[in-house]
Amino acid sequence: MTILCVRFQLPPTREAALPELLGLLEEFTPVVEALPPDRALADLRGAERYFKRDAVELASVIRVRALALHGVDCAIGAGPGPMLARMALKDARPGVTRSVPEDAAADFLAGRPVAALPGVGAATARTLCEYGLDTLGRVAAAPLSTLQRLVGAKTGRELHERANGVDRGRVVPNGVSRSLATERPFNRDELDPDRHRRALLSAAEELGSRLRALDKVCRTLSLTVRYADRTATTRSRTLGEPTAHSAALTRAAYGMYEALGLQRARVRSVSLRAEGLDPAEQASHQLTFDPTDDKLRRIEEAADRARARFGPLAVLPATLAA
Repeated sequence: MTILCVRFQLPPTREAALPELLGLLEEFTPVVEALPPDRALADLRGAERYFKRDAVELASVIRVRALALHGVDCAIGAGPGPMLARMALKDARPGVTRSVPEDAAADFLAGRPVAALPGVGAATARTLCEYGLDTLGRVAAAPLSTLQRLVGAKTGRELHERANGVDRGRVVPNGVSRSLATERPFNRDELDPDRHRRALLSAAEELGSRLRALDKVCRTLSLTVRYADRTATTRSRTLGEPTAHSAALTRAAYGMYEALGLQRARVRSVSLRAEGLDPAEQASHQLTFDPTDDKLRRIEEAADRARARFGPLAVLPATLAA
């Protein structure tokens, strides 16, 4: 086991701490891949030799340092490759490392549904299940030629390898992503446009709060609407000026939603993504004489202070719906 997948237990208001936590991992290995908002992959092959400890022992040290230096607990999955480490993380909990040895990978995967395998989408899973290949164990036992006839030559070969525990992925060092996203799923397929708009208001307010906590502004906002039939529509809009202002993000989200012209659409979820992030100090702000805008910005500042002191639920999104 040489790869760790670490999920830091970060509340939304502390997402700014992720670069520091990545720096903690880089004290053990330079091969660290950020998975914002709260995860990272770390390749410890060199660290195991240098520190003369295996990945699970190093995971314990990482956890202790994260708690001692940053007050952040973490859940960790360990495996021989990135795919297995990610899947192991789903079974992990804070304080315990879930490890998958290479010789136990096939047994670890066998009883899991085929949709649990990274890269297997809903359509592929549905096709496999129609032919009785509903678990990874059955997929692993199926002839390669059968899988290739069902899902294509390349996909079938990759699926056969992964179901048998062959993980050819690698950790690609990178920086923190220049985007932030949030999703609002509905308890049931939602027809009411007012509920759609309330979900967008909540998502835009969260994005604005997170951007301000990071001292960032975004230049582009994307809206994705997922429907009951598993299809989705995505629209993007370049903002008039880079902003972290929740009201501006809400207006842009509402504009994209209205442009879709949804007529009694059964919506499963809505999500917003802020893209093109830049430091707030480098952004210019168009002055306005609108007292309503100034009032909303003062309310935002007060709400951010309340969240920093009392937690992310201290202020309801509706507070900014004026």
